[in-house]
Amino acid sequence: MINIEFGILILLLIMLVLVISIFGFVIRKLLGVERKKWFSYHHLNERHRKLDWSLRLITILFLISSYYMIDNNKIEIPWYFKTSFIIIVFLIASELLRAFMEWKYAENKRDFVATIAEMMFIIGIVFLTITTDFFGLLNI
Repeated sequence: MINIEFGILILLLIMLVLVISIFGFVIRKLLGVERKKWFSYHHLNERHRKLDWSLRLITILFLISSYYMIDNNKIEIPWYFKTSFIIIVFLIASELLRAFMEWKYAENKRDFVATIAEMMFIIGIVFLTITTDFFGLLNI
């Protein structure tokens, strides 16, 4: 029984990634914007690189703090130290930083519109998926 649920979860996650990828492709095509590579460190300039790595370092420090708070069973963990919250805030902050830098420094000024549209779509899909228990297909 648990293997079937795990298989369904994997299939749903693959479908979500596919839907998000298709949306990103379509929005970038409509706006005439170059496609971004997944998991790339495409920094627009040195300032963007420094700010991005500073944000990553702060996130790592929060994750390490979170780990030590979880390891200590005597205290209750505040909501802002939960691992999922830290990762979600990092992803949103990272994309907002990218959008700001694209708005400020990119050659094609529509880059930031595509970045913000993709981020909002991803947030909406993830929120909808979690609040509906994967659209009622899975009781997590």
